[in-house]
Amino acid sequence: MASTSGTKGPFETDWQPTKRFVRAHTINFDDFRDEEGVLVTEIVPSSLSVLVPVLRAALAVEKENPRVAYLCSFYAFEKAHVMDPTSSGHGVRQFKTYLLSKLEKEGELTEKLGKRSDARQLQNYYQQFYEEKIRDGEFTQRPEEMANNVHIATVLHEAMKTMTAPQSMEDKTKRYAEDVDMKRGQYEHYNILPLYAVGVKPAIMKLPEIKAAINALCRMDNLPIPVTHARLGVSIDDYTMPMKRLKKLNDIFDWIASVCGFQKGNVANQREHLILLLANMNIRNNAESTNQLHAEIVEKLMATIFKNYKSWCDYLGCESNLRFLEDYDKQQMELIYIALYLLIWGEASNIRFMPECLCYIFHHMSREVYKILDKNITIHMMSIDPVQGHDDEYFLREVISPIYQVLMKEAKRRNRGKASHSNWRNYDDLNEYFWSNKCFHDLSWPLNSKADFFRHSDETHETARRLSIGTVSLKEKLDAFLERLPLEYESLVTLVNSKPESTPFITAITCN
Repeated sequence: MASTSGTKGPFETDWQPTKRFVRAHTINFDDFRDEEGVLVTEIVPSSLSVLVPVLRAALAVEKENPRVAYLCSFYAFEKAHVMDPTSSGHGVRQFKTYLLSKLEKEGELTEKLGKRSDARQLQNYYQQFYEEKIRDGEFTQRPEEMANNVHIATVLHEAMKTMTAPQSMEDKTKRYAEDVDMKRGQYEHYNILPLYAVGVKPAIMKLPEIKAAINALCRMDNLPIPVTHARLGVSIDDYTMPMKRLKKLNDIFDWIASVCGFQKGNVANQREHLILLLANMNIRNNAESTNQLHAEIVEKLMATIFKNYKSWCDYLGCESNLRFLEDYDKQQMELIYIALYLLIWGEASNIRFMPECLCYIFHHMSREVYKILDKNITIHMMSIDPVQGHDDEYFLREVISPIYQVLMKEAKRRNRGKASHSNWRNYDDLNEYFWSNKCFHDLSWPLNSKADFFRHSDETHETARRLSIGTVSLKEKLDAFLERLPLEYESLVTLVNSKPESTPFITAITCN
C-alpha cells in the first residue's frame, strides 16, 4: 500500500474530500467553510473531534484578524500532533497534511500583516474581543450569540497560554479570563427557561409570573452556607479545588442540592418544573399580574404535592415533618419542602413506583433539613453558621442505589415471568414494607444495610441450610443466632402473654 505521508494539501493540488470519505471517517458539524470552499470542520477525524471548536473559532475571527486566526489554526495543529503523534487514526494523516498546507499558505500572507510579536498580538486581540463581544454584548446580544462568543474567547485564551508564560500575562487578561470561565457555567442546557443565560432575555423571562416565582426561590440570604469536602480518591489541584470550600448558591434548589447531595441535571430540571408550576397556578388564580408570589398559591401546591405524605403519616400514626420555624418566612420553608420532594422524585428512578417509599425518604430528609434550619441562626450573634454539605452524587449513592439494587435482584428472580410469584417481590410487595411502623425501627435512617428490606427469603433459607450441614464458621453461627433471637423472644412473649398465670415467668425473663 502506498504511503500517504507525501500527500499534498488542497492548496497545491485539486484534491478535495469526497462524501464517501466524510461519511466513513468523520463527524459532521456546522457549515463553516474557508475561502476555498472546503468544509473544514467536516474533514476533522472523529478521534480529533475536540479540535472542531478551535477551528470554528479560527474561522470566526479570520475576517477581523487573519493573524490571530492563523495562530488558532496552528494551535489546533499542535494539539492534533500531541493527541496522535503517529497519525495512526482514521483520516488523521490526511487532516494533518491538509491543515499543514493551509498553515503554510496563511503563514506567508499573515506574517507580513503582523507588526508585533504573535503572543502580544494575540493578547491584545483577546482583550479587545472580550470588551466588545462579551462585556458590552451582554446587554445587546441573544444568549446563543453570547454563548458562541464565550466559546471563541475560551479558545483564544487556550491558544494564548501555549505562547505566553504565566508571568508575562497581564493582570487585565487574567481578570477577563476568570470572567469568561465563570460565564461558561451559565450556558447549561435548558428546556424552556434560560434562567442563567447571559444576553438579551427572551419574552418568557419577562412575564411577571415567572419573575415572581424566580424571586421567591432566590430568597435565601438567611440560609446557612454549605461547606463541601473533596471526595477521597479524586485528584485535587491545590490552586483550583481546595479540600474544604464554600459553595456558591443561586437559589433554594442550589442550597438543598448542596446540603443533601443531588445531581446538577436533576436540580436544573426540577428548578424549571417548580417555576413553571408556580407561574401557571399564579396565572390561573389571579387576574392581576404582579411580581410577588401569592401565599395561597404555594399553600395550594403544598396540599397537592403532600396529600399522599400526610395520608401516610396518618395511617402510621406518626407526626408529619412538615414543620415551620418562627425565625423563617413560612413561604420560604414551604418552597424548601416542595423543592426537596421534587428533587427526591426526580432522582428516584424506578423507586417512583413505590410512593410510600418516597414518603419514607422525604420524612427523614425533611427532618434533617428542619434540624439544620433550627440550629442555624445564633440569636445573640445573628451570624449564619456553615453546615456540612455533600457532593453531587451523595443522595444517589447512599439512598437510591441500595434500594434500586433490591429492585434489580427481584427482577432477576422473576426469570422473565417464568418464576412463581411466591419466589420474588414486585413493586407492590416491596412498597408494603413501608405500610408498617416496622420500617422506622428496622430500616432506620441512614439506611441500615442489614434490614429485612434488603434481604430475601432465599438468603435466609441458604443460611439455614449451611447451618444444618455444618459448612459455616463459628462467627456466622453466632450472627445467625443473634439475628434469630429477637424473633424467638417475640414469639415466646406472645405465647406466655396468652396465659395469665404465666405473668411472673415472663417478668423474670425480662428482668434477667
